[in-house]
Amino acid sequence: MKNLGLITPCYTADTSGVCSMLYELGGMVVVHDASGCNSTYTTHDEPRWTVKKSMIYISAFTELDAIMGNDEKLISDICAAAADQKPKFIAVCGSPMPMMTGVDFDAIASEIRIRTGLPTMGLHTTGTHSYIDGASEALLEYVKLFISYSADKIPGSVNILGATPLDFGLNTSISSIRDWLAENGFTVNAVFAMDSQPEDLLNAGKAEANLVISQTGYAAAEYMRRQFGIPYLCGVPIGRGYALYLAEQLRKIIQKSSAKPFRRASGGDTILIGEGIQSVSIANALALDKQTNAHVICPLPVTETMLSACDRQLYAEEDIQTELHADTVKTVIADPLYRPLIPANVKLIELPHFAFSGRCYADRIPDLINRNTEEYFA
Repeated sequence: MKNLGLITPCYTADTSGVCSMLYELGGMVVVHDASGCNSTYTTHDEPRWTVKKSMIYISAFTELDAIMGNDEKLISDICAAAADQKPKFIAVCGSPMPMMTGVDFDAIASEIRIRTGLPTMGLHTTGTHSYIDGASEALLEYVKLFISYSADKIPGSVNILGATPLDFGLNTSISSIRDWLAENGFTVNAVFAMDSQPEDLLNAGKAEANLVISQTGYAAAEYMRRQFGIPYLCGVPIGRGYALYLAEQLRKIIQKSSAKPFRRASGGDTILIGEGIQSVSIANALALDKQTNAHVICPLPVTETMLSACDRQLYAEEDIQTELHADTVKTVIADPLYRPLIPANVKLIELPHFAFSGRCYADRIPDLINRNTEEYFA
């Protein structure tokens, strides 16, 4: 059976991606799922749960609700909760059981919008896809609801898209990206969606450029390019050399010049496994700082243009394991839970990924922003 994980866990699901992306934005997120499953989307997949409040609820979907198709109970409960909690918006998303019973989230969102007068989004999660899909859709719908075009641009201003703890953990990475932008003469306009107030995000249309730091921000960046004419650049300023390169390319797109994607040489004996934009950025940093040619295995959705000719997009555990057992592989940079797939004679440099191993190694997720890669990838 293809794509069956016998050794490694699966990545965080799309429902958790929704909860993570919308966590700090002042809305009420309702996951249509069985009672008790709230812990999956909060305590297991959300490290902010113990330090920041958020209106994330479960619908307590019952067997009778599933059989009878009792959508009215869901709608009336959400409306009652919204009247009590006063959220800025409402998001309703699904899980495997609503997928199997064919729940129409667009229709439910429309009815809630009519009854409450609040901006409401129906999100099409099923619990069977990765967090990339859920977080991407949530951010895109949020931008469509709340961000508008502005001809009045703030000079040198940049939005950061795709910031969630699922990819960066709860360390100093996002503040370090802010600092790096400031050091290079840019102004941080808004961060979607960590450590920014919802009021700050409303001015996102005034930015001169978007910096996409994970695949979860790509769809929103494409929408803002088409609708508002805001150009974007994909990359994370990891390492000294690549951070300088990204800053130069960011200036070019603001000046309406063409940015040139960094391309690594093929080959090399190092493999990186992880989220696409971050992993490609690390590989680029290694090429510039250490003259080490590394290629990427991305087991998650990623825009094909992000990958170099030497990179691979592999979803199946057995395909990843086959790639890691090639005779040329000497070093693997990946989450510690990939260790069972790696040959004993191959060096593993541990790079924990919260969306993969959760809280197991959360305190070991490094801040690699604008730092010498040799400090970590020795």
